[in-house]
Amino acid sequence: MTSSDPYAVTDSLDDALLQVIVTRLETRGRHPAFEKMLMDYLNAMSIDAAKTVLDMGCGTGVAARTIARRRDFSGRVLGIDLSPTLAQTAARLAADEGLRDRVEFRAGDSRRLALSDGAFDAVVAHTLLSHVDDPLAVVSEAARLVRPGGMVGIFDGDYASMTFGHADPAKGKVYDEAIIGGVVTSPRVMRQMPRLLQAAGLQLVTSFSYVLAEVGKSDFWAPAIESFRRLVPKSGIMTEQEADAWAEGLRLDSAAGVFFGASNYYGYVARRP
Repeated sequence: MTSSDPYAVTDSLDDALLQVIVTRLETRGRHPAFEKMLMDYLNAMSIDAAKTVLDMGCGTGVAARTIARRRDFSGRVLGIDLSPTLAQTAARLAADEGLRDRVEFRAGDSRRLALSDGAFDAVVAHTLLSHVDDPLAVVSEAARLVRPGGMVGIFDGDYASMTFGHADPAKGKVYDEAIIGGVVTSPRVMRQMPRLLQAAGLQLVTSFSYVLAEVGKSDFWAPAIESFRRLVPKSGIMTEQEADAWAEGLRLDSAAGVFFGASNYYGYVARRP
């Protein structure tokens, strides 16, 4: 089945769309709210004690680089992404930060990786699960690849809750559904995570919940909206003209101080018995 979610098929996107995704991932990764959410679950995993870490669906390496630059972390991180281009971009960005000795990036499918059982002290999947059509396969791979007693951290948006204000609430609902359908494969997956962890043989240790909402002016959501403007038409769910009108309306809402945008996010930390 061909996904309409560009993030699910990054191995087949053209360079222009990949650059949109690179910009989006890096901009989002630098936002203080997103940095805090990442730090919360890394700290709960005691990630600094890990000598080997796997970053599944690493994208541009935001999580991998964050782990590698931590003051008390002395291990190594392997990042895997479906897109060879994103893996190469991650390697370049890590080298630019002087992290080449601590991180490595490869192309691969996180649903099935040619890596040894129990090879890692810790595994993270940062904003991956909402973009795969078989989340249990990824969680099961994480459970296979982490050693007994090792920790798994999973973080993503509950994108079924993502919503933006609109002068016409009925039209806003239609737009919300189109955006979610255009950039997310599994918008409710974080609601299923306790069941998926159990099915994969992992024990839930703790969880984190957040509402990332902006009212009046857009900051975090502004670059997201610009990326949706480019990505959603490629899904066939909206035309370029519709996406432009939607994004421009939200930009004007922000300028006028009447913007509303929100989504829930969840982090889960689990242990392999």
